[in-house]
Amino acid sequence: MQVQNEVKPIDTINVTPMLDLAYVLLVVFILMTTASVQGMSITMPKPSNKPSTEKHDLKIVQVMEGGGVLINGVGVTLDELEAQLLAAKGRDAQMSVAIKGDARTQYASVVAVIDLCNKLQVNMGLVTARIGT
Repeated sequence: MQVQNEVKPIDTINVTPMLDLAYVLLVVFILMTTASVQGMSITMPKPSNKPSTEKHDLKIVQVMEGGGVLINGVGVTLDELEAQLLAAKGRDAQMSVAIKGDARTQYASVVAVIDLCNKLQVNMGLVTARIGT
């Protein structure tokens, strides 16, 4: 067995630490850019200890599993929903809409109802619990 005693200069660079640093910087860049991207803007109500003394009309819009829409339990199309919401807003400008999406429905169906309410400038909220409990 021969042992090399000659001292040669190392003429290669170990790039593994540089690649590790590049991957870490890439991950940080991806996380920072996705955190700064915003989706829909929804104005959430501010909590208050005062009970509301004003009584305004409330329409409950449910988006069913197949994409069907119910307003106060009656099936309608999006065009009929728009007409009914416009009529209700004409009677009471401060009316509100509670939107409840079925867990098995396509998200786009719920967004279509939200977009409709935004277009009509109707107060709306998203229902996150069972209606009536």
